[in-house]
Amino acid sequence: MADGRDPEATLEEWKESMQAEHAEAIENPDPEEAHEIEGVAQVSYRVTFEYDEENEVLVRDEREQVDELNDPELLSCACGVRGMTHEEALTHLRNAR
Repeated sequence: MADGRDPEATLEEWKESMQAEHAEAIENPDPEEAHEIEGVAQVSYRVTFEYDEENEVLVRDEREQVDELNDPELLSCACGVRGMTHEEALTHLRNAR
């Protein structure tokens, strides 16, 4: 390394800094911001297709849901805080009120 810094130590410092910033945003939400928790969830489907010979395309024939909708493990807030667990999201909302 040209500057003599240990890349692993630098990465660890950065991670600790980001974790501290994340914890601060959860514990001390901005009272001026709107706070609404959201998450993204996916449900899988099995889809079958028919072959349309005339137009040489596949046409969706059937759709079957193969799993249930589950709550996402990580949540975000409309204020910009991302990657919260359910408990962190509760803390964030409690402190925003």
